[in-house]
Amino acid sequence: MWIVVAFFASTILSVVVLRWVPVWFTPLMFIRLAEQSAADKPLTLHHHWVSLDEMSPSLPLAVMASEDARFLEHHGFDYKAIEKAAMRNIKHPEKTKHGASTISQQTAKNVFLWPGRSWLRKGLEVYFTVMIELCWSKQRIMEVYLNSIEMGDGIYGADAVAAYHFNTTAKELSKAQCALIAVSLPNPRRMNSASPSSYMLRRQQRILHEMRFVQPL
Repeated sequence: MWIVVAFFASTILSVVVLRWVPVWFTPLMFIRLAEQSAADKPLTLHHHWVSLDEMSPSLPLAVMASEDARFLEHHGFDYKAIEKAAMRNIKHPEKTKHGASTISQQTAKNVFLWPGRSWLRKGLEVYFTVMIELCWSKQRIMEVYLNSIEMGDGIYGADAVAAYHFNTTAKELSKAQCALIAVSLPNPRRMNSASPSSYMLRRQQRILHEMRFVQPL
């Protein structure tokens, strides 16, 4: 009983505190450092926390257009996207499985959990997604997401990727650069926004088009 009480007390406190306190480190950052160490690679971690006001307004639009078009409408879970992904996976089991994680779910995973596909991790992801949707504003969820998500090899967050991929700041990112960053998010260590492939450039144009129809924060 005390273990359960301690779990809920600590997690609720963490969510409440992080409503205002910057997220300086995430579990994934430490996992990547451990992977680099195991592979005898230089330890690399670039992360600069900046507020949402210090980011280009095009960046939230780009990630919503690419990752979660109904971010401002749902309460953590996009059931239409989940149904669509499930139907596609059933019809085409031989192809790569499609997920339907929202920005809220990805934020919960990035900040509180570890990568993986176990039922335990997925259950905790649901729990933390509900918690941040209840305790944080959409603007805060987006701010934490854009500061904590992996955007390159050893690069985390908008200001770090702006500096190391585009030699600028998060505030000065152009629409085109924001769209390229959004393209890379599904696999930022393979899709380099600083050196985009032809596929990335085609996807960039699609996101730039869809950004015109996304409601701003």
